[in-house]
Amino acid sequence: MTTIRLYNTRTRSKGDFTPIDVQNVRLYVCGPTVYDRAHVGNARPVVVFDTLFRLLRHVYGADHVSYVRNFTDLDDKINATALQRQQAGAEGTLEALIHQRTEETIGWYHADMDALGAMRPTSEPRATEFVGAMIAMIEALIAKGHAYAAEGHVLFDVRSYPDYGQLSGRSVDDMIAGARVEVAPFKRNPMDFVLWKPSDDQLPGWESPWGRGRPGWHIECSAMSYELLGASFDIHGGGLDLQFPHHENEIAQSCCAHPGAGFANVWMHNEMLLVEGKKMSKSLGNFFTVRELLQQGYPGEVIRFVMLSTHYRKPMDWTAEKAREAEATLRKWRALSAGAQDDGQIDQAVVDALADDLNTAGAIARLHAMAREISANSTRDCFYEKGVFLASARLLGLLSDDLAGWDTEVDLSALTEKLTAVRADAMASKDFSGVDALKSALIAAGVEVRMSKAGVELVPGAGFDPAKLEGLL
Repeated sequence: MTTIRLYNTRTRSKGDFTPIDVQNVRLYVCGPTVYDRAHVGNARPVVVFDTLFRLLRHVYGADHVSYVRNFTDLDDKINATALQRQQAGAEGTLEALIHQRTEETIGWYHADMDALGAMRPTSEPRATEFVGAMIAMIEALIAKGHAYAAEGHVLFDVRSYPDYGQLSGRSVDDMIAGARVEVAPFKRNPMDFVLWKPSDDQLPGWESPWGRGRPGWHIECSAMSYELLGASFDIHGGGLDLQFPHHENEIAQSCCAHPGAGFANVWMHNEMLLVEGKKMSKSLGNFFTVRELLQQGYPGEVIRFVMLSTHYRKPMDWTAEKAREAEATLRKWRALSAGAQDDGQIDQAVVDALADDLNTAGAIARLHAMAREISANSTRDCFYEKGVFLASARLLGLLSDDLAGWDTEVDLSALTEKLTAVRADAMASKDFSGVDALKSALIAAGVEVRMSKAGVELVPGAGFDPAKLEGLL
C-alpha cells in the first residue's frame, strides 16, 4: 500500500499518515458561508481537498473514506439579504426567506464547484440542521467549567484550556497584547469567544437554556464534525485564513467537550490565492467569482489545472497567461488521450507525487513527461500507455468525461491546405506578406500555427474562437 505523507500544521512537520481506522478514513473541511457566489479564492480549498479525497479513495478504497464539508447557513449577511427581501414585500417568515436564500446560494455553489470537476463530499451538513447538537455541546462545556453564561450569551473561557494557541503558535498573553477583539463587559477575558448569542425579532433564533438565540460560528464545525465523524478523526482541512481564530477555537471546544479524544490528528491548510501577483480585492478590480471566470470563457477544467499547478502550501497566483498555458496543455492532452480506455491503471510516479504531501505540481510534471513519451512514439501502438495516462490525469480530476466538450474539435484541414498553398507561392515569389496576414488572423482566432520543413500544422490553442475563422477561406 502507498504510504501517504502529509504536513501537519499543528506539529509543523511532515510525517507518515496513519489512519485511526483504515476501514473508515475520515476528513473534515470547513465549507463556505453561503451568502453569495463563491469567489475564485473560495475554490482553492475545494480543489485541494477534492484531490486529497481522490488520493485517499485510491489508496484506501472508495467505500472506506468519509469526507464531510459543511455549509454555514447561519450568517449576518444571509440574514440581512432575507430581511431586505421581506421588507420589499416577499412572502413568508424571516426563517423561510433565509432558507430560500441559502437554497439559492447552495445551488450556485454546487453548480460552480461541479464545473471545476470537484466530487461532492460524502456529507454536506448545514449548520441549521445541527443547532440541537451545538446546544448540547455548549451545555457540556459549561458543566465541565470551560464556558459561562452572561447576559444571554455563552462564552468559552480560553484560560480553561492550557493548550490554547498551539495550532497558531501563539500564547494567550501575546494574543491579548495585540488583540483586536470585541471587548464586552460580560467577558472574563478579552480572548473569550462566543458560543451562543441572543437573537431579536429580526434575526433567526432557537430556544435554549440561555434564551432565544443562535450559535456562534466556531461551535458549528465542532458539533457537526462530532456528530458525523466522532470525537476523533483523521484530517481537518481548510484555508490558512481559518487557522486562527476558527480552527484554534474548534480545537479548544472539541478537546474540552471530549477530553482525551484529541479531535483531528492532522491539520492541513492551503495558502491564499493571488490574482496577477496581488491580493484579491474589489478595490483593485481583481476580484472574481468562479461564475464570472466561467462566463468569461475559462473552462472549469482550465481553472482546476491552474490551481493544481502550485503546491497547496504555497501562495497561488492566478494569471491570464497561466490560464492560456493550461488551456493549450489540456487541449493537447485531450487530443492525445482521445479514444483511450481508462482501466484504472494509474502511473505509480503520479501516485507517489500526490502521496508526498499532495504534490500536485510534481504529479502534473510527470503527466507532461508521459505525454511527451507517448507523442514521441507515434509509430507504435501506445493504446495501453494512453490509457494509463488518462487514468493518471483523472486521479487529479482532469480529462474526465464530465469536464469534456469545451475543447470540441474543429476541422482545420481546409485552412491548413490554404496556408500551405500561400506559403508555397511565397517561397517562389519571396513575398511573404500573404503568409504573415493569414498567420496573424489564425493566431488572433486562437490557433497555434506550426510551420516547418515537413509542412504546416494548425492546432486549436488557448482562447480558440472558431467564429473568428469565418471569412478566412
